[in-house]
Amino acid sequence: MSNEKQVDSGRRGLLVATCAAGGVAGLATAGALVSTFQPSERAKAAGAPVEVDISALKPGEMTTVEWRGKPVWILKRTPEMLASLPKTEDKVADPESKKPYTMELPEYCDKQTRSRKEHSDLLIAVGICSHLGCSPSSKFQAGAQPSLPDDWQGGFLCPCHGSTFDLAGRVYKNKPAPQNLDVPRHMFLSDTKIIIGKDEKGEA
Repeated sequence: MSNEKQVDSGRRGLLVATCAAGGVAGLATAGALVSTFQPSERAKAAGAPVEVDISALKPGEMTTVEWRGKPVWILKRTPEMLASLPKTEDKVADPESKKPYTMELPEYCDKQTRSRKEHSDLLIAVGICSHLGCSPSSKFQAGAQPSLPDDWQGGFLCPCHGSTFDLAGRVYKNKPAPQNLDVPRHMFLSDTKIIIGKDEKGEA
């Protein structure tokens, strides 16, 4: 009688251990399946849209995020910065962005501010110079500075070959860069959240 109890007890222990192992394997498999539904790093690099919270961004500040392996600038322009754009209109090579670099200016963007009309203070631009692909530096302070003209209104300076861009990302005349900075398709999920690489028509 005690022999039978020992056998039953042993079998029960083996059954419990087998179930536990099967449960762990099942959880691991479920975890692997769930992870396949999330975009991989390769998918993100290939162009998956990027959501950005700009609630902490103050006027005059810029933040940079990565989209398609490129830096995308989000600049919250001050009223003074916006007021500089009419002053650079006759100094930039393509004031209405008729010659795209790698992407057309989205049709919902104003030609002068190169931003959505309802969010004209925000410039969203790919920070890659159209000359040889360097990333320009921000030079927001107006006035004469090294490598910049005396009547500088603020903008961006490419450190590689001296191309300059205004605060809408439009390239100045007679510079190595042939086109303005790209403005990616984007949309506002709220006043403080932007998605880059997607708009009302779908993904870019």
